[in-house]
Amino acid sequence: MKIYNNIEQLREAIKNAERPIGLVPTMGFLHQGHLALINQAKKYNKTVIVTIFVNPTQFGPNEDYEKYPRDIDHDINLLKSLETNFVFIPERESLYTENHNTWVNVEKLDEKLEGHFRPNHFKGVATIVLKLLNITTPDNAYFGQKDAQQVQIIKQMVADLNLSIKINSIPTVREYDGLALSSRNVYLTKDERKSAKEIYQSLLLAQTLFEKGINNAEIIKKNVSDHIIKNIKNSKIDYVSITQESSLEDLQTIKDSALLSIAIHVGKTRLIDNLILSKK
Repeated sequence: MKIYNNIEQLREAIKNAERPIGLVPTMGFLHQGHLALINQAKKYNKTVIVTIFVNPTQFGPNEDYEKYPRDIDHDINLLKSLETNFVFIPERESLYTENHNTWVNVEKLDEKLEGHFRPNHFKGVATIVLKLLNITTPDNAYFGQKDAQQVQIIKQMVADLNLSIKINSIPTVREYDGLALSSRNVYLTKDERKSAKEIYQSLLLAQTLFEKGINNAEIIKKNVSDHIIKNIKNSKIDYVSITQESSLEDLQTIKDSALLSIAIHVGKTRLIDNLILSKK
């Protein structure tokens, strides 16, 4: 495994790398969800590149950029055990120079859901992902379905900008009790962690209702919200949303499938999750 901090040195190494190349962009503090992405990349690519960069431009002024969990030694040891080919750990200054003025905005998609509650978040996400795609020139890139809106925005960006890269979405990896794996789970207290499992239970409740023939989105959303309020103390819901999967347009009636998305504060920790509602 080779580790690079310098963009030009990485580019030079990639020139001699076997293709196809798979890219797994991360913000570090790696967990089993990241491992699933890496293993998928290893399965379908000759060379795997993992990037570790806590991207400052996707954090708002009152968010957790400074305290976002980091453990670079743990990450490097884990990536060595997975026999990752290249690891890219850039410095902030190499990606955002003092006179950096170019940004990527994926309009409409970035205004909904997370975009409404986290203004400019997806401008930061799309910009850093495009930078990493340009630097690493992969054939495939891998992202987790837990960030469903992010996946759709990146797919839209790649299509709109005519990039010859396939964006692959990998199913959400969960804890034993259903809580979606997230680096921010470490913020939860013991009691908060215990109750946070009810986020996934609320998603399963929605799926059960849909299977029973309830296709009114408002009814399903109310049941999901009621379940969260009843079962998760000290919680605050940002949104419970039912949309079309790719356009993220709100649905009033669900036909064959829909994307159910949740953002919730459990104590001081903000968590997101989602589930594709479908007829089985």
